[in-house]
Amino acid sequence: MELAKRSEVPVELTWDLTAIYPDKAALDAAMEQIGQLADEIEQNFKGKLTDAETVVRCLGKYRALSEQIVLAGNYCNLAGEVDYTDAALQEQSGNFGRMAAQIDSRLSFVVSELLAGDEAVLREAAALDEPDRPLLEDLLRQKPYELHSETERVLAALAPSLGAPYQIYNMAKLADMRFPTFTAGGEEHLLGYSMYEDHYEYDPNTEVRRAAHDAFSQKLREYQNVTAAAYQTAVQTEKTLATQRGYASVFDYLLFPQKVTREMYDRQIDTIMEKLAPHMQKYARLLQKRHGLDRMTYADLKLSVDPEYDPSVTIEASQDYIVKGLSVMGPEYQEMIRTAYKDRWVDFAQNQGKCTGGFCASPYGAHSYILLTWHNQMSDVFTLAHELGHAGHFQTCNSTQSFFGTDVSTYFVEAPSTINELLMAHYLLKTNPDKRFRRWVLSCMVSKTYYHNFVTHLLEAAYQREVYRIVDAGGGVSAETLNRIMKETLHKFWGDAVELTDGAELTWMRQPHYYMGLYSYTYSAGLTVATQACKRIEREGKPAVDDWKRVLAAGGTKTPLELAQMAGVDISTDAPLLDTIEIIGGYIDEICRLSEELDG
Repeated sequence: MELAKRSEVPVELTWDLTAIYPDKAALDAAMEQIGQLADEIEQNFKGKLTDAETVVRCLGKYRALSEQIVLAGNYCNLAGEVDYTDAALQEQSGNFGRMAAQIDSRLSFVVSELLAGDEAVLREAAALDEPDRPLLEDLLRQKPYELHSETERVLAALAPSLGAPYQIYNMAKLADMRFPTFTAGGEEHLLGYSMYEDHYEYDPNTEVRRAAHDAFSQKLREYQNVTAAAYQTAVQTEKTLATQRGYASVFDYLLFPQKVTREMYDRQIDTIMEKLAPHMQKYARLLQKRHGLDRMTYADLKLSVDPEYDPSVTIEASQDYIVKGLSVMGPEYQEMIRTAYKDRWVDFAQNQGKCTGGFCASPYGAHSYILLTWHNQMSDVFTLAHELGHAGHFQTCNSTQSFFGTDVSTYFVEAPSTINELLMAHYLLKTNPDKRFRRWVLSCMVSKTYYHNFVTHLLEAAYQREVYRIVDAGGGVSAETLNRIMKETLHKFWGDAVELTDGAELTWMRQPHYYMGLYSYTYSAGLTVATQACKRIEREGKPAVDDWKRVLAAGGTKTPLELAQMAGVDISTDAPLLDTIEIIGGYIDEICRLSEELDG
């Protein structure tokens, strides 16, 4: 069936943005208040941030303004994310972005004056002002890389233009691409972006799955040059900013806000590319054998080990699974999950123009919002548990820390989400001793949790690193170059175990993460921490859970290294990563052994 329009979707399948503002009039009133508060800050503090007491008063107002901007921005952006075909919603989001950029430009003096002033004033203000201490400490780190105040003002004003490549990417992908039907098995099949990624990639019918991949790739190829141009603009902008600010490389510039070293970044990519690849090649060969494939192609990698065993799960039933699966986190966490269902935190709908994939937004001062598309599959349950992990993280730190203490490093941010997937899987393993069920759960962990984070996103990261190396050396990238890099990256990982059919090289076009700095590699980094923390929870129970809750509450007040240490994980070495890879390999070995026993 053709995807429904947003207006045709049952309201109970959609999220409820009225928890932020009851209506458009309330949004307009909030935007007016934002403007008034910005005027007040500019009039009362511009040119006067010379002593700690004045700095504290200014930052109190600045923090309140930031909280209001985040609420309004999320309201506008979330409305647009579920329907890119709605011109009014896109215009509303664009109008807010321009207003926010104007305010950022006008108030850029706050940061510029603090960075240009006496460092002792910042340190004194930090000692006096606990709510704003995280911001002041970040400013002290940032001080060597600050540009002239007028330059910073102009850059703030240009924020919508600097973010345009991501908007162009999304509009091409979600608004302009119209996929044709394709024929397989004597039948005509509808095709769409989310239909391919959420359904056809997993279809057990080889003819349908491969034909869908060919048709999907053909449409992507038509947009490869405009997508490459948008991406080239994004990475060249980052390189220019890195150079102008005095960073040694674009990598240093992008890793700076993550508060991790280049060694930690490179280690994650290099170790997985070398050590995990043999395990995943073995898994690919298992899929080929179990499905009786003539050859193992790139279009076959998302196959389930046992597709007939994948149970159908309704939205209502998923709540029971998740509440029980995450019971180790305690009653308050379970109540948050129930509230998420009851109060419509989640947008389950499938409709035209809706953003693909899944995410969780947690605006300070409101509850979290989760986007996904529900297909009645157990994989949806794991996805929702993942996003509820983000919700639980930020509901906890938002209620514990001030606004400026909630900016968690992306290196760590995927740990609280992926640990939920692991806890869910471990719970399921305890509920049923049947071998086929055990194989199904283990394969879910390998083909969903670890594949998504340690393979899909990690290969994106390896590809992305090659792009930045070219850019850092003064070069540029075209669609042809990006296709070559992606194909080389895939071949290095999969070797002879997987045939890279036409279209595999276009995988770089499918993810928005490249417009978010060095984000892709952090999925595997977060899951590494999560795997080790989960092991400790399974071994020690409540003491480990209590430590994990303290980690969630710490928010952005600690570095990734410190957060991991709080959870009992030492990521200063490669030991946690190597152990995690061995765990994945052990799961694959057990899946192979169970398959031999079950298949005879």
